[in-house]
Amino acid sequence: MPRALGLVWKTSPRGTLLIALLTLLAALLPIAIAWVGKLIIDGVVAARAAAPGPAHETAVASATHWVLVELALVGASLAVERGAGLLRQVVGARLGLDISLSVLEKALQLDLAHFENSETHDKLLRARREASSRPLSLVQQTLVVIRSALTLAGYASLLIAFSPWAVIGLFLAAVPAFVSEARFSQLAYHLLNRRSPDARKQNYLEYLLTSDDHAKEVKLFELGPVILERYQQVARQLQTEDRRLSTRKTLWTSLLSFLSTAAFYACYVAVALATIAGRLSLGEMSLYLMAFRQGQSTFQDALAALGGMYEDNLYLTNLFEFLAIPTRPPVASSDPQPVASFPPEEEGIRFEQVSFMYPDAKDWALRDLSLTIPRGQSLALVGENGAGKTTFIKLLTRLYPPTEGRILLDGVDLREWNETDLRRRIGVIFQDFSEYQFIVRENVGFGSVAHLRDDPRLWRAIDRAGAREFVEALSGGLEAQLGRWFFEGAELSGGQWQKIALARAFMREEADILVLDEPTAALDAQAEHAVFERFRALTRGRTAIIISHRFPTVRMADRIVVIEHGRIEEQGTHAELVASGGHYAKLFALQAEGYR
Repeated sequence: MPRALGLVWKTSPRGTLLIALLTLLAALLPIAIAWVGKLIIDGVVAARAAAPGPAHETAVASATHWVLVELALVGASLAVERGAGLLRQVVGARLGLDISLSVLEKALQLDLAHFENSETHDKLLRARREASSRPLSLVQQTLVVIRSALTLAGYASLLIAFSPWAVIGLFLAAVPAFVSEARFSQLAYHLLNRRSPDARKQNYLEYLLTSDDHAKEVKLFELGPVILERYQQVARQLQTEDRRLSTRKTLWTSLLSFLSTAAFYACYVAVALATIAGRLSLGEMSLYLMAFRQGQSTFQDALAALGGMYEDNLYLTNLFEFLAIPTRPPVASSDPQPVASFPPEEEGIRFEQVSFMYPDAKDWALRDLSLTIPRGQSLALVGENGAGKTTFIKLLTRLYPPTEGRILLDGVDLREWNETDLRRRIGVIFQDFSEYQFIVRENVGFGSVAHLRDDPRLWRAIDRAGAREFVEALSGGLEAQLGRWFFEGAELSGGQWQKIALARAFMREEADILVLDEPTAALDAQAEHAVFERFRALTRGRTAIIISHRFPTVRMADRIVVIEHGRIEEQGTHAELVASGGHYAKLFALQAEGYR
């Protein structure tokens, strides 16, 4: 709770203080209204009992005066409630934004390993689900408890004069309902946490049915009814669990709430009998009845708020658990130069007995891999799917650290490099590249955000990727919206999207290491040849690493490395590997046979 209060205070110190002040006023005004109500009734009774004359007029004036006072108090109470509500709305909206930003900033600090872990996705879902409402709700419930405690203290001071035991009994009668609320809040919390994977599955199924990425296959393969049925099954299961819990909660809280209602009416009878016996005036009867009713209602509000605080604390553990995921501390960006100068013989990339196993995996993705790539050399990685080629790139770009061994760039372990400096030196396009639903300028310029407004550089990258012709044909050129998610967006073919991704990689003109993971899979033969002619010119004097299943592309490299089951099986030039008659030669022969 202190952390939640700290979040609210950080968002708006002034707003928090004003809400607290208005809460204090809201606690005192009902007591004043109840007391003034007693004075009004006593004044009316006195006016009716008085004979016409000065005494009667004085009693009428007094009753009228107190009516006006009560009107002012009720008006003030309404103003306080509305003002507090407005402040809670304003502060709540800002708090929700601040916490959502905290969640997203935390997500930016997570490593790739976190995003490839289902448990992290569950934590992220739970944190995002509760982030916008729970902290302010906890503060509001706390203020309700404080306000109720102050109001109850005032009512209790009035009611003790009538019967201390009645006050104690009335309050104790409300406790079972509170215990029931707290218990069901705990059950609801554990239920929601347990079924986070099911909630994510429901979101994913909904995404399949509504996303343009999957619309073609959903329609052509008639997957809609199958996916919809699966969505309904998950939704029905979640709905059934909710209904069962809600039914039990309603039943128990209704029964236990009747206990407190019965206690109130017992006090009601006692007050009525005392008034009939003449021990209480009508004004005192009205005061006590209002105090009993409002006091019990306030006490129930306080218990409900305590239950809400308990529930909010439970759910806030999800938010703080996500924010507490350990991450590497951010490294400040520095000058875009290497951390040091090295002799020429040390320039390049070196893998020294590198092994890697993904978290929670049982098999090695790479095992005892040793390889040197001199500066300026082009290297092609060849192997079947799952052989470890993309894992090799993830380690080189420091998306993962090696499980064993080390990787050196210019003689320095990658772990010792400033992350920003390292990534400025590397231009990458992965086979599962992103198709941003943004304008062309941003889709290309994201390769070097600092140069988003550098039009000559943007067009150079577009030229190198062979995308100028269709980009110039778009209405708006660099400012044209891509994708169909937003107004007037232009949808591109798979090959055109791939050229945009290539242009994004070519934006890093200062990068001396270029990595292309299946960069031309969606391009036709002519476009692929044009891209690699440009790529060959672009990589002169730079280190280039290419992953491809197309041998016309692979044979352009200075050296070819064949990876199988995470190990280097063979390496050499295209001619050397074909002559050796090994695995590479067999793959080459199979592909060549397909073109005959």
